[in-house]
Formats: sequence, structure tokens, C-alpha cells
Amino acid sequence: MRLLKLVPENTNLQFLKWRNIAMAISFLMIAGSIALVATRGLNLGVDFVGGQMVRVTFTEAPNLDDLRKRVDALGLGGSTIQQFGGPNEVTIRTSLPVGDEGASNRAATELKRAVSAGYPDAKFGSVDAVSGKVSGELFRTGTYAMVLAMIAISIYIWFRFEWQFGLGALFALFHDVSLTFGFFALTQLEFDLNIVAAVLTIIGYSLNDTIVVFDRIRENLRKYRKMEIIPILDLSLNETLARTMMTSLTMMIALLALLLWGPEVIFGFTAAMLLGIFIGTYSSVYMAAPILVWTKIGPHSFVPKDVGPVAGAERLSRRETTSEP
Repeated sequence: MRLLKLVPENTNLQFLKWRNIAMAISFLMIAGSIALVATRGLNLGVDFVGGQMVRVTFTEAPNLDDLRKRVDALGLGGSTIQQFGGPNEVTIRTSLPVGDEGASNRAATELKRAVSAGYPDAKFGSVDAVSGKVSGELFRTGTYAMVLAMIAISIYIWFRFEWQFGLGALFALFHDVSLTFGFFALTQLEFDLNIVAAVLTIIGYSLNDTIVVFDRIRENLRKYRKMEIIPILDLSLNETLARTMMTSLTMMIALLALLLWGPEVIFGFTAAMLLGIFIGTYSSVYMAAPILVWTKIGPHSFVPKDVGPVAGAERLSRRETTSEP
């Protein structure tokens, strides 16, 4: 029985032929993502802004203006009502009441009663409550985790390969994280700690795929001393193509199933992961590899440098010379 092969053997695709076009598109997407985050901002969850959030599901799409009036009448302050997942699914976010945990529970009970009075079919999900102090700490630590992870990864690749490889990996990771943030700014999906975990996972996956490609590039640079850099990069990408496609497709199929039929509480996490796997695979080919061309990496980069005469041999030679009659 013959094995199923999604990628034929001995492929000879010229990936680097399109590197300038791909890089231009990526720069535009990065700029667009930064602009979206700057103008629209992220829909930060309770984890980062503090407060109390209740998820409500209705049989039919509710009248948001009427729903907002009912919530504002409670005097909880700072209420925000947004649809998520579908038109009949709503999140209601309010300020956290002053007092102990009992005050928070009473506010949630009042909110449920007010909504149920106008919409008896309403079904309430989880109730999340985070204080402002804790949310600020979570935001800082989440940001530090993403930034330090990218820096540590670049340093690791720098020492394992060459500085050009570290630069390529850092740019690919910046590309992946920027597009993920731009996606959440565009869709206004809730950005909470689950998404931070997804971004860190995307960084790890993108790094893993990039290192596999880099390892094959380094091997071929040592093997083919007289080959030009672009044919070496194309050869390395073709040799790792089967592994990359199989890994990415299997993960994307599983994530797509979770996105369509999984629970709503992980919808944002799954969407971020699905996007991240796709752009992480793309960046390993069209972000990380072209950087090596522009930073003048080549077979000479891995040729051992001449360190000159050994110090011990020089001292031995001098001793023999002085001992002669």
C-alpha cells in the first residue's frame, strides 16, 4: 500500500523568486495592523481593564439599545455591551462594585434579574470579575512575557547559528505578532489572557518551524560551497516543505474544527491560533529566509577562520632555538 503524500518528492519551487513582492505585502500588512491597533484599539477583556463581565445568550438577537437602558438603570456605571460569536450572543461589562465579594455577587444577581425581566429566554454564562489593580498587573506581566520571549528566542538563534539568522527570526516573530494584534483590532474580538497564551504559543510554533528551515539552510551552506545563496535557500525550503505542510495542515484542521464546533469560551484563542499557524508558516518562508539574502549570508559564513599559530607551539619553537649551541 502506497503512502499518501501531500507534497511530491523532489519539489523544485522557486520560493525566493517572489521574495520582494511577499516582503512588500508583509510590510503593508504590518503597517495596517499597527494603524488598526492605534486607531481602533483592542477590545481588552476584564483581565486587563478590570470590572465584571457577564456572557448572555438569547434565542433571538436582542435590541441592544433597550438592553443598554436596562443595564444603565441599575447604576453600576461604565457599562459596555458587545456582540460576540453571533448576533444573539452578548457580553455585558460593568464596573466592579466597591466592597467585598458579596457586593460583586449581588451586582451580578441584579444584572441577571434586570435582563431576564425583558428577555425571559436569556441564558447566562460565566461571570468574570477582576479588580483594577490585578488587571494592571496582568497587563504588564503579559506584555513582558511576549517581549522577553521574542528577545530570548532571538539571542538563542544568534548563538546557535549566526546573527543574521537571529535577525531573520526576530523579524518573522514581529510579523506574526503584529498581524495577530491587527486581526483582533479589526474584528474587535475580546483580547484577554487566553489570547496572550495564544500569542506565546504562536511565537513558539513560528520559532520551531523557522529553526527547522534554518538548520537545513546551514547544513546546505556547508555542503554546497560553490552554490549561490538563493538556490541554496530554495533547495532548503523545498527539502523541508513536506514536513512544514504536514505539521501546519494537521494543526489547522484540528483548530478549524474547534473554531466551528468548540465552546465559545475558547473562540478567540482558537481564532488566534488558526491565524498564527498560517502566518507563522508563511513567515518562515517569506520573512526569515529573505533576510539572509539581504544580510549577505553565504557558504563563507561557516568556514572556520584562521586563528594563526598556536601560542604553545610558538613558545616551544623559541625554547628550541635558544637551546641550540
